[in-house]
Amino acid sequence: MKDTVEKFKKVLTDHKAEIINTENWGLKKLAYPMTGKSTGFYNLIEFTAEPSVIAILELEFRRDEKVMRFLTTVLDKDAVEYNVKRRSGAFKKKEEPKKEVVK
Repeated sequence: MKDTVEKFKKVLTDHKAEIINTENWGLKKLAYPMTGKSTGFYNLIEFTAEPSVIAILELEFRRDEKVMRFLTTVLDKDAVEYNVKRRSGAFKKKEEPKKEVVK
């Protein structure tokens, strides 16, 4: 799986795309079985690139038998701002102070 992700990151960098963030979400249960499989590895690659690079990347996704599904989206300015905050940890739950129990 790691080799496959590296392959697609190389496709992006070879075409002058800037990789902003990558996340390995790990093994997840699929909503429904596909090609006899009920689980799959999920990865997120956030990048900036020229629009022509998207067609090249999606063609590579389709050619690779290891990729069952993919989704490419364009983020608006609010989504980009949200992702920056999310990566910095702004949305993580803060631990509550421990309360002492007096007997």
